[in-house]
Amino acid sequence: MELDDLALVRRYQEGDQRAFKLLVEKYQRKVYAVANAMVKDREEALDISQEAFVKVHRNLAHFKGESSFYTWLYRITRNLAIDKLRAKRNEAVAFDDALGTEDRAEPGFIASALGSNPQKTALRRELAEKLNHALSQLPEKHREILVLREVEGMSYEDLAETLEIPKGTVMSRLFHARSKMQKLLEDYLGEDRMALASGEDEG
Repeated sequence: MELDDLALVRRYQEGDQRAFKLLVEKYQRKVYAVANAMVKDREEALDISQEAFVKVHRNLAHFKGESSFYTWLYRITRNLAIDKLRAKRNEAVAFDDALGTEDRAEPGFIASALGSNPQKTALRRELAEKLNHALSQLPEKHREILVLREVEGMSYEDLAETLEIPKGTVMSRLFHARSKMQKLLEDYLGEDRMALASGEDEG
């Protein structure tokens, strides 16, 4: 667990209510991004986010730090989103709105594909729609790892801890997920259009 998170958790457990507020402020955007990426509905994502923090607040006094705070928070959010999806019998995943988060640790291949040139806004919007559709065609485990890596910018070590799989499995699963995603996008848009959207046509 990051020292800052650990310190805030300990402060809350010692009676400092403001510490919980600081944790919410730190992670509310990430929680919303994960929820929205899974349920494809902004209102439901907001509901899930609120419910996740309610659950965290209810159990934080007993949190022992056996995993990082964010890993624990992510699992709560993910489980709530899965429950929502099961209730709706809908496994579609939204990706374009989640791509807007400012908390990415690094730009992944999907963010790179979208590019940042304002002159290509329409094309990038079209690509975002194709990303949504392509992502929905992937197996759940591949969708999940792409969202965590490409949107959340999680490290291989954090992915291994969060998903409870070996680091080698993380790398293998991510490779296959990216390969399938790339193939789907090439099928939808073609390599030339992908290059245009990412700005590769500019020297």
